[in-house]
Amino acid sequence: TGAGASDIVVSGQGDTITVQLSEAERTATDDRTVRQSLEIIRRRIDEVGTREPTIQRQGADRILIQVPGIGSADELKAIIGTTAQLTFQPVVSSTSDADARVPAGQEVAPATDQQGVYYILEQAAVVSGEELVDAQPSFDQNGNPAVSFRFNPSGARKFGDYTAQNIGNPFAIVLDGEVISAPVIQAHIAGGSGIITGNFTVEESTNLAVLLRAGALPAGLDFLEERTIGPELGADSIQAGKIACIVAGVAVLVFMALSYGLFGIFANIALMLNVGLIFGLLSMIGATLTLPGIAGIVLTIGMAVDANVLVFERIREELKTAKGPARAIELGYDRALSAIVDANITTFIVAVILFVLGSGPVRGFAVTLGLGILTSVFTAIYITRLLVVMWFERARPKTLEV
Repeated sequence: TGAGASDIVVSGQGDTITVQLSEAERTATDDRTVRQSLEIIRRRIDEVGTREPTIQRQGADRILIQVPGIGSADELKAIIGTTAQLTFQPVVSSTSDADARVPAGQEVAPATDQQGVYYILEQAAVVSGEELVDAQPSFDQNGNPAVSFRFNPSGARKFGDYTAQNIGNPFAIVLDGEVISAPVIQAHIAGGSGIITGNFTVEESTNLAVLLRAGALPAGLDFLEERTIGPELGADSIQAGKIACIVAGVAVLVFMALSYGLFGIFANIALMLNVGLIFGLLSMIGATLTLPGIAGIVLTIGMAVDANVLVFERIREELKTAKGPARAIELGYDRALSAIVDANITTFIVAVILFVLGSGPVRGFAVTLGLGILTSVFTAIYITRLLVVMWFERARPKTLEV
């Protein structure tokens, strides 16, 4: 707690010695707990940086959380209110008596997926969630939602040693005092990775993986106040963002159609598909579309046809020297590819750097920009080429009007 300060206070009276935390250490511990809780809440809510939450400390022991784009306060409380204390404990036996008397060093925990079933567990955990380095939603061998996990070297060694010595015995995976799964150890599990199964939905397995990756809260949270506010205050900003997207999109569509004729229309079809892919990917990762995200999409709309412009200009040049329109199309795509890949890789590197070094709105912009680059390269190289080749196979034109 600082130079010259002590973290414990020892006092004696008669035959009794009392050891307790000093006032300075209590204050420092409380401060550490709140700061750690802030960081864990931030990681749980905004793992990919696309939600732009406001998470602020208020006073000594309060935290203010404001999150756009979440349907209800209950949904938010489910994410941040779980302590997510994960332990892996040996199973002694099971019982139907919630108040069963157990010897010292053991405890009774309910099973989440079996009504009226309780497990008697060893209190000393073999491995804890603090030794997890990764957790991802996945599926078990039967295709049911599950969570795969990986331990650090220390946890992997303890987990491997225990499973090697206890083949055939049940092993409880305990989350916040409830047994979510109690599989029987079938073989020695080396490598420090495994899978948590249970009666999960896909959404529940995804949320559990996020909670485990973010880490356990150092203390429980009490909700003092909650409000749900509609988007009226930011309606003008949202409207401005929509108008910007529409104007940018229409301007690009018109420019491409006027500049390249039928080939421009092919590029426009690919562009609309590109925007649809971006929204689909953002929806898949649970992103909330905020102003920086809209800015990333507007920029992508402009960049998406850049690759088509390179290809079409190259086809124009090849028409002067190539033997026939089919060869000109083939050479146009092949020779423009290096320039397209080069330009987009450098932009993608910038998006990665923004995501790694930035926070909040900067990360949101980086995510939409990065996704936009991936989808625009795909649509420019494959979709427009597919449309051009299909048209050429049917029409068999003698000349090309690019």
